[in-house]
Amino acid sequence: MNATIEKFGYPATLLAEFERWLILLRPAQVTLGSLVLAAKSAATAYHELPREAFAEQAKIIYAIEAVLKDFCTYERINYLMLMMVDPHVHFHVIPRYSEARQWDGIAFPDAGWPGPPRLDTAVKLDKRQLQTLVSEIADAFRCRRAAS
Repeated sequence: MNATIEKFGYPATLLAEFERWLILLRPAQVTLGSLVLAAKSAATAYHELPREAFAEQAKIIYAIEAVLKDFCTYERINYLMLMMVDPHVHFHVIPRYSEARQWDGIAFPDAGWPGPPRLDTAVKLDKRQLQTLVSEIADAFRCRRAAS
């Protein structure tokens, strides 16, 4: 795995693995259900990915949106490809909503709504919370794949 994937907590944050991509829980939750969609390759430019990665990505996006719609009932979803600090191809997947979501007794407001997401206001989870949230969302991805 590349350094960007490891920075986002792999393997502890792994939700689903595909041939060319990983879905990780973003340790700092900008909004409830914030993810990282990371290419497994060493590519540091989107155009460097093989053609097959783009076809696979389309299927993954469909799964992400279905799982997150059920999990946190987002109103919009943002895909941010920033790659300034972490150079390998990855997207921050940020579910967006106008009213805070609750999980495990924690409020997850969308501080930037209706504008751009506020990455600086993310909720940082402790180890137990992170493990529990990973387990819940990973189960949703497994159920979705089994039903496909």
